[in-house]
Amino acid sequence: MATPPHRYGGPLHAGLRVGLLGGSFNPAHAGHRHISLYALKALGLDQVWWLVSPQNPLKPVRGMAPLAERLEEARRTARHPAIRVTAIERELGTRYTADTLAKLTLRFPKTRFVWLMGADNLRQIPRWRHWTRIFRLVPVAVLARPTYSIGALGGIAAQRYARRRVSMHKAKGLAGSKTPAWIFLRNPLHPASATAIRRARASGS
Repeated sequence: MATPPHRYGGPLHAGLRVGLLGGSFNPAHAGHRHISLYALKALGLDQVWWLVSPQNPLKPVRGMAPLAERLEEARRTARHPAIRVTAIERELGTRYTADTLAKLTLRFPKTRFVWLMGADNLRQIPRWRHWTRIFRLVPVAVLARPTYSIGALGGIAAQRYARRRVSMHKAKGLAGSKTPAWIFLRNPLHPASATAIRRARASGS
């Protein structure tokens, strides 16, 4: 597995198009890998970085596996040279996505980032701290998820930025788009669920 990006590694990643997939990864699963590989191809990315969060502000501490354990499982799951597993938020000292993106774009000024998120997060992103700043900082790619996609496209964020939505035939240019810019990717759906995996493990099945 390739070395994960360091917060001072800006020059090493100059000119690259990098997708950022944030989350608890509690645990990482085949669905994360599935959407990462799809995003690499559909958006013409060079790499996807998994930002394994020390603690998601919107999720309870109880039931959250230790960061080191989640990182190790993410590395085993990723299994691809273009997917980098990182705890860079711990290095940056950030907790909220908007703050993480602000620091990343400052430390990696010549890297073209794209924020990757599921349709469920597009629906709930107005609950995130400084959520409109996320759209101003980097282009956003929304990936389809079972049961969430239709509702997400009717949500506050999708409506607010309706005129900034990028069509699929321009997907490979998203990383270089002027913000705000976002796209909805109709990727093949994957059934894996971190919640279901945790429940199965708790029951011993």
